[in-house]
Amino acid sequence: MAAPSQPQKSTYDVIVIGAGIQGSFTAYHLAQRHKDTLLLEQFLLPHSRGSSHGQSRIIRSAYPQEHYSRMMPDSFRLWQQLEAETGTTLYRQTGLVVLGPPGEPELEACRRNLGVDEVLNAAALAQRFPGFRLQAGQVAVLDSTAGVLFADRALRAVQEVFRRHGGTLRDGEKVLRIEPGATVTVTTSSGVYKAPRLIITAGAWTGAFMQQLGLRLPLQPLRIDVCYWREKQPGSAGLGSVSPCFLTLGLSQAPHGIYGLPSIEYPGLMKVCHHHGSPTDPEKRDQAASSAPRPDIAVLSRFISSYLPGLETQPAVMETCLYTNTPDEDFILDRHPKFSNIVIGAGFSGHGFKLAPVVGKLLCELSLGEEPSHNMAHFAITRFPGVLGAAL
Repeated sequence: MAAPSQPQKSTYDVIVIGAGIQGSFTAYHLAQRHKDTLLLEQFLLPHSRGSSHGQSRIIRSAYPQEHYSRMMPDSFRLWQQLEAETGTTLYRQTGLVVLGPPGEPELEACRRNLGVDEVLNAAALAQRFPGFRLQAGQVAVLDSTAGVLFADRALRAVQEVFRRHGGTLRDGEKVLRIEPGATVTVTTSSGVYKAPRLIITAGAWTGAFMQQLGLRLPLQPLRIDVCYWREKQPGSAGLGSVSPCFLTLGLSQAPHGIYGLPSIEYPGLMKVCHHHGSPTDPEKRDQAASSAPRPDIAVLSRFISSYLPGLETQPAVMETCLYTNTPDEDFILDRHPKFSNIVIGAGFSGHGFKLAPVVGKLLCELSLGEEPSHNMAHFAITRFPGVLGAAL
């Protein structure tokens, strides 16, 4: 006869809800600090329902906001540490060009925060990277540190190290109820778990959990079209593996910005996306995606015609992703204002993946009551008035 199954463990030092890149790095840091950590994920892994799937993300030091550019050296160091721990390559340095009008405030802020003086005009950019065609008078700033993170490989790597350090990852368990208190009780579709600390990194589902806990956070899930565009001649015009990443700031043709990555995921296809999308319910995203109009495709087609003439102007592959935006597009990294043993990481607004190692460290520090290793002023819940609902 088979030995009777052991009862499932129900008590931990910390519970983390959401095993995307932010929650996985949070759990990783906790496990490295010898905290008995449970990481819960509602979907079976791997999955493509959230914000952390796909093969590639941009990593860059170029940020208009000084608080993010100051976090990037720490982030690069932690990514390199994860590579060493797993013996896996997670980053390819390609460089990145920031395109925009001369004197544009955010472009100038990127240049200052990078500490570079050089600005490339249209001729200099075309000479260096022949695939790009700036419009008359526009300029580019080069971030040579930037490149591509291999996203799905990175997510597997951080979860692997978490487990190696004794962490428990349970997927396919949807959280049904959170009961706050000195000991937090989390009820899932498969069990009941207790811990003195809870961290919520549930992406587009975070808003619903916050309402259970008396908070009305201004989180807006957006469905993003992730588009891949075929090179007219494979490897021509400087596109392909030697091409840098890019992003735009302050272009009238793309008020929300456009970004692109070289053809790494699909041979001969360049990833070019509008940094914007349509409001969506994360529970109904797949239904909405099939029928919703896609005005962003027209924005991208016009941009490619003008700036990337080596690409076809209709996407060859289209996928979807979720962003969860805050009104100011800064993250929320803070304790619950009423329940200080509940910590929230949310609102990564389409630019959080590269910073996940630092975000995870900060959420770990907040949960353990330690002094955060970076300035948290820009990430506080209190910057949004009226978020605390009726007393529970």
